[in-house]
Amino acid sequence: MSDSFVIDVWSDVVCPFCYLGSRQLATALETFEHRDEVVVRHRAFELDPRQPAVIGRPLEELVAEKYQIPVERSRELHHQLEEQAGTYGMTWSFADAKAANSFDAHRLIALSSIQGLGEAMSQRLFAAYFSDGLLISDHDVLDALADEVGVEGANALWTSDAFTAEVRADEVEASELGISGVPAMLMDHKFMVPGAQGTDKIADVLQRAWQRQDA
Repeated sequence: MSDSFVIDVWSDVVCPFCYLGSRQLATALETFEHRDEVVVRHRAFELDPRQPAVIGRPLEELVAEKYQIPVERSRELHHQLEEQAGTYGMTWSFADAKAANSFDAHRLIALSSIQGLGEAMSQRLFAAYFSDGLLISDHDVLDALADEVGVEGANALWTSDAFTAEVRADEVEASELGISGVPAMLMDHKFMVPGAQGTDKIADVLQRAWQRQDA
């Protein structure tokens, strides 16, 4: 068998199902007997690449507008997601979430990944958006979050195009693989798990992918 078993995870830090899916994957890996041989690679995917850096409108209004549903229904769906997050020990607040462009957040995750901190940075950005009500397109906010995680060199990103190509390459590969929604988890280049399907489903596919190594 190979030295490492790779799980490529395409996600967006402003995607609630991606946050849930990340927790489901983490839970599945906790009981996976080969956990130490698994490498999780964070791949960039923007739900809306045209989103401006600062929007300044309530998230419930934006969701209602996008899906052509009443604001009350949007608020109800957000409440349901908050309750689901609670089952994983998370406290979310869609009322406080600040809609923003996530491109620079993905560049920061790419920087973090080469320092071995991709998972920690991704989780901190999720929490910043869904729990802390922080504007994840603001460079000062991103710098502060990077400092919390221990990532070096974040402030140099904003005066360069560093990791732009890497983010775009992730998005191109997602398109080539037919990924149109996230999360999308590709297990060892063999099995795709689309969406946050739950810990049991992820664990099942993980086991099957492991057994198919080098097949």
